[in-house]
Amino acid sequence: MNPVEEALRVKNQIIAWRRNFHMYPELKYEEERTSKIVEEHLREWGYRVRRVGTGIIADIGGGKKTIALRADMDALPIQEENDVPYKSRIPGKMHACGHDAHTAMLLGAGKIIAEHVEEFNGRVRLIFQPAEEGGNGAVKMIEGGALDGVDVIFGFHVWMDLPSGLIGIREGPFLAGAGFFEAGIIGRGGHGASPHEAVDPIPIASEVVLALQTIVSRNINPVETGVVSVTAINGGTAFNVIPEEVTLKGTFRYYRPEVGELIKKRMREIIEGISKAHGAKSEFIINDLVPPTINDAKMARFARKVAEKYGLKYGDVAMSMGAEDFAYYLQHVPGAFLALGIRNEEKGIVYPHHHPKFDVDEDVLHLGTAMEVALALEFLR
Repeated sequence: MNPVEEALRVKNQIIAWRRNFHMYPELKYEEERTSKIVEEHLREWGYRVRRVGTGIIADIGGGKKTIALRADMDALPIQEENDVPYKSRIPGKMHACGHDAHTAMLLGAGKIIAEHVEEFNGRVRLIFQPAEEGGNGAVKMIEGGALDGVDVIFGFHVWMDLPSGLIGIREGPFLAGAGFFEAGIIGRGGHGASPHEAVDPIPIASEVVLALQTIVSRNINPVETGVVSVTAINGGTAFNVIPEEVTLKGTFRYYRPEVGELIKKRMREIIEGISKAHGAKSEFIINDLVPPTINDAKMARFARKVAEKYGLKYGDVAMSMGAEDFAYYLQHVPGAFLALGIRNEEKGIVYPHHHPKFDVDEDVLHLGTAMEVALALEFLR
C-alpha cells in the first residue's frame, strides 16, 4: 500500500468533505453536525468509537504500539467574504482557520487505514477534537481518555506561510504559549474642564500601555522571544466628562515558561505601580490559555524520514507566535505538530488565518492525508 497513491484516489472525496464542513461551520463545543458525520463514517468503516462531548475518539487495529492522529473541528465567529460555491451558509460563522480541512484530511486517512488495516501492525487512534479556538478542547479530550495507551501523536495544520503542498516540520518549539489579560484603571470622574479635581484614568491607562511594551524590550533577554499586545482599550462616553474607569484587554505570548512567568509578573507590577503613583486603583486578571507547542526532536526527525521515503515535499517551518492547544497532547506523549502549505498566489489563496477571505488550496489536502497514513504505517512497522 502506497499512502500517496491511496490519498490521491480519495482526493475528490476529501475535497467534498471539506466543502461540506465549510458550508456549515460550528463554533467551539457546538460541533454536533460535524461530529455526527465523522462518527457515522468511522462506524461504517469498522472503528471503535467513543464520544467525549462533541469530540470523537476512534480506534482500529490492535497490538503493542498505538499512534494517535488528531484533527480539530471548530470554526470561528467571522462573517465570510469569499465568493465561492461552498461559502459558509451560517451567518457570522466561518471556517477561517482551516479546521474543516483538518477534519477532511483525517477522515480521508481514516478511510484508507480502515481499508488496509491488516497492514498496520498496531493500533491507530483518530482524535477529532472540538474547541481548539479558545476552548481548550484538547484538555477535555485528554480527560476523556484520548491519550490512554498512546505512544506517539501527530497533528496537522494548514499553513498560509508555506507554499502549497510543502509539509513543514520543525524540531523543538514551534508555536507559542499564550494567555490573555484584563485590567481596570479606577480613578475619580469629573468635569473635563477641571482635571485637577479628578483622577483621570485615561492618561494613566495610556502610560500603562506604553510601559507594558518595555517588558519585551527591557526585561526579556534579547535572545529570547516574547509578545505583549494591548488589543482593546475602553473608557469615557462624552467629550467633556472625565470617566471613572478605563479597561484594557490584551494577550501575551512566549516560548519558554520562565519568560511567560516574567511577563505576567511585570504586567502586574506595572499596572499596579503606575495606577498607585497617580492616585488610582487597579484591577488585574490574567489567564493562561495554552502552553508552548514543543515538538519532540526524535518524532520530528521521524516525520522527515517518512516524508522522504514516500516522496512528499518537506522543509523547515518557521516558529510562530500563534498558539495551539495541541501543546497539551505533547506534554503527555512525544509527537510533532506539522504544517501543510496552502499558499497559492495564482489562485488568490493568500489571506491569513482568521481573515474573512481565508481559503485553502484544496488540491493539496490529499498530501496531508497521505502523510498521516504514512506516519501510522511506518511507526507501527
